[in-house]
Amino acid sequence: MMSPSLAALRQEYALGALNEADVDSDPIRQFQRWLAEAIKAELPEPNAMTLATADRTGRPFARVVLLKDCDADGFVFYTNYRSDKGRQLAENPHAALVFLWLELERQVRVEGIVSKVSSTESEAYFRTRPHESRLGALASRQSQIVADRQTLDDRYQQLAAQYPHDNDNIPMPNQWGGYRVKPEMLEFWQGRHGRMHDRLRYQRQRDSGWLLERLEP
Repeated sequence: MMSPSLAALRQEYALGALNEADVDSDPIRQFQRWLAEAIKAELPEPNAMTLATADRTGRPFARVVLLKDCDADGFVFYTNYRSDKGRQLAENPHAALVFLWLELERQVRVEGIVSKVSSTESEAYFRTRPHESRLGALASRQSQIVADRQTLDDRYQQLAAQYPHDNDNIPMPNQWGGYRVKPEMLEFWQGRHGRMHDRLRYQRQRDSGWLLERLEP
């Protein structure tokens, strides 16, 4: 039975509208525009996105990761290739992303095909990461069972002793790198009064162009 307190939760949306005449003909540029506005509004973690994957049986999985690049080729994030999501993407390269910017009453959904970025691109990004984050990537056997927190901390401290702050030569782990989601569909959602939300969907066409359609809320 639904909790009365949950059933009574309501929020009206009235900050804006989303019209076909006002959006960019290219959904990537439209996304970049919205992301820039989320950053300008100083929202917390504006590049946070829910990444949904599925294994070979179609069983779904989801978690939040951080977008680290977005260009004409797609959306890039980095992780351990041997993690649960890495294994799922190896079995099934289809994925979906969701960006939610509640303060702006906006959401973006992305569906596409995932591939690994080049090792050169991964290495270049790895070198920009803070010292501690690079140590963490080297220390973590992501998604594997660990006996206790102390085991994890001890491994990290051993690496910290091996690579102090004046040693910037922390190697990028072989099992770590980037993925790029090449979008086949993007949907932009703007909250509206009375739950009559605006939904504009772009679908990639065979000629690499985009079809823009309005969906009912």
